[in-house]
Parts: sequence; structure tokens; C-alpha cells
Amino acid sequence: MKKFFAQAYLWVVLIVMYAPIIVIAVYSFTEAKVLGNWTGFSFNLYKSLFQGGAGQALTSALINTLIIAVISSTCATFLGTFAAVGIFYTRHKFRKNTMNALNNIPILNPDIITGISLFLLFVALGVNQGYVTICLAHITFCTPYVVLSVMPRLHQMNPNTYEAALDLGATPHQALWKVIIPQVRSGMIAGFILAFTLSIDDFEVSIFNLGNNGLETLSTFIYSDARRGGLSPELRPLSTLVFVVVLLVLFVVNIYNARAARKKQ
Repeated sequence: MKKFFAQAYLWVVLIVMYAPIIVIAVYSFTEAKVLGNWTGFSFNLYKSLFQGGAGQALTSALINTLIIAVISSTCATFLGTFAAVGIFYTRHKFRKNTMNALNNIPILNPDIITGISLFLLFVALGVNQGYVTICLAHITFCTPYVVLSVMPRLHQMNPNTYEAALDLGATPHQALWKVIIPQVRSGMIAGFILAFTLSIDDFEVSIFNLGNNGLETLSTFIYSDARRGGLSPELRPLSTLVFVVVLLVLFVVNIYNARAARKKQ
């Protein structure tokens, strides 16, 4: 009975998590404007998503979101990795603990506070809002998460590896790129994926730093669309495509990890 209830509980959790996604995927194949109203099987919403009208605006917002996510997550990965290495090799314990605590504050701080603070900073500096400000804002709130992703990998490696490389004739630059970076590469990849996901999902920081020049991300587009009285039907096929892409990526990553585990054995 314990096993039965444990499995039943697991299935209930999975159904609650994935049922909304399945409903959206099913109703992406009908032209109904209102979710729940089936008017017949059709691919017209998918065609509209890539051809024009509201679909074109939605696609433009998605492209902006992906560009910002790639730029911010790439910059955050490099900044977070170097910051983690610097914190890890700091010899003064109090200074090290202080930097770790300062890195955790932006993570614990509500996103809306971060968004407002950056907005006021850009206004005070006279920076015009647009791609630059939103990329800088996303880099700012994504970098601490990269630090947390890389730090465990640094703790797993031998702390004397860097000094050993220097003793063997490597320059600090060579020791960093040829000794440290290869050992923390998995943490960097995890940090990049996390930063990329956070950037795509963000709304609070984006809404305060987009400006009024017509730039839209996916989250702000959905917010504006909802305020106008409803959500565009093209959001259903877009959500379905994003889910399928993420599912395929996870499938490929799991296959790669399984093959890597077999080779190690």
C-alpha cells in the first residue's frame, strides 16, 4: 500500500504539472480565439505565428528575448566564473565570507527591487533605455547564479592545482585557461543554462529597463497583450514549440550523459 500511494502521489504531481501544457498543446491545433472552444483541427495558428499580424509581433518579441538571453547569459557566465575563481582563491577568510554573502544578496533580493534600482541608476547616469540597459540589467541579476553554479566545482578540485601549474612553468593566464577552466566547465555550462532560463523568464527587471522605444520581450509582450483584454491565440503554438524544443534538448543531454557514464565505466 505504501508503494501504491507513493506512485499515485507521484502521478498526481506529474499530472498537475503537465496537464496545463498538454491542454495548450492540444488547443494550439484549432483556430478558436478562446482556450477551451474547439472549432476543428487546423494548423492556421502555426501559420499565423510565422506569417504576420499578431504572430509577427509575437515572433519579434521572441527573437528579442533570445538575443538578450544569449548576450546576457554569455557575459554572465564569464563574469560569474572569474568571480567564483577569485572568491575561491581569496586567502583572507573574513573577506571570502563577505564576498560570498554579497553574492547571495541579489539572489535573495526580490527581482522588482533589482529592476527599480537598476532603472534609477540608468536614469541617474543619463543612459538611454533599450538593448544596452536591458542586457546590462540581465547580466547583473544572472551573474550571482553563475557564481553559485561554478563554486561547487571549484570546491571539488584540488586547491593546489593552480599553484602546481605555476611551479611547472605555466603563466597565471595559462594556468587559468588550461587547468582551472577545464575542471569547472560543467559548472559553467550549468550556470549558462540557468542564466539563459532566468533571462527568458524574467519580467520584473525587463519591464523597468526596456524603455519606450517599442522594444518588447516575450514576458512584456504577454503582459501588454493581457492588459488589452486577452491573450493572442498564437501564444498557444509558440508555447508548444518552446516546450518541444526544451524536451528535445533534455533528451539529447540525457543521452550524452548516459554515453559519457558508460565510457567512464
